[in-house]
Amino acid sequence: MKEIIGTFRPDLFAGKDILITGGSSGIGLAIAQGFARLGGTVIALGSSESKLKAAAADPENKGIRFERVDVRDPEMINAFAKTLGKLDVLINGAGIARPEAEFEDATYMEVMDVNLNSQMRFAMAVLPLLKASRGVILNTASMLSYVSDPLVPAYGASKSGVLGLTRHLAHAFGPDGIRVNAISPGYHKTDMTRGLWTDPVPAEKIAQRSALKRWGTVDDLVGTALFLASPAAEFITGADLPVDGGFVVGSF
Repeated sequence: MKEIIGTFRPDLFAGKDILITGGSSGIGLAIAQGFARLGGTVIALGSSESKLKAAAADPENKGIRFERVDVRDPEMINAFAKTLGKLDVLINGAGIARPEAEFEDATYMEVMDVNLNSQMRFAMAVLPLLKASRGVILNTASMLSYVSDPLVPAYGASKSGVLGLTRHLAHAFGPDGIRVNAISPGYHKTDMTRGLWTDPVPAEKIAQRSALKRWGTVDDLVGTALFLASPAAEFITGADLPVDGGFVVGSF
């Protein structure tokens, strides 16, 4: 990540407050680290006490405050939002996938709740703060907003919904100076995708469809998030930026 961070001004987010859901591990944690290393005051949220404790104890996460908030609980979200004095950037990063089980109603609804509904909940809960700062919302979509996977119908539907939500909120909040964009990660090496990248056959097949012939890392998302939250992107809103190494536009 050092090389990525080095391309930005070291005090780029000094004096800025950043809130990241799904920030205790994986992509969310990497993005939290990126903002913290550029001077931001970062709060990373998660639901797993063990992950939160491990992240808080890691010296790599110095300067990041970790808190437990269940993104499925509107009352908890609203209560937490009231504890914030100000906010400049909201990163909606919480997400889950339940391959094959998503055909069951309860699981389908849980995935939709975490991946899509929570992004709306947080946007509305912190809206007054973002109005005051003329801030930024960055939602997390997916390459499965564009292509299909027969094992995860709820994941695909929720991530497609994120794109629609992003566009609508961009216009709803734009008059208040709030920018709303999305990023669509591809195949990145995380715990969620471990079963694929640790198996040589699907791992190589996925890499070969990518234009860059490799899997992404969590660090590959950091620069994109920092850019979209920065003044360099001040006239970009309602957009989605795929970060997938060209996977979606490729073919097997």
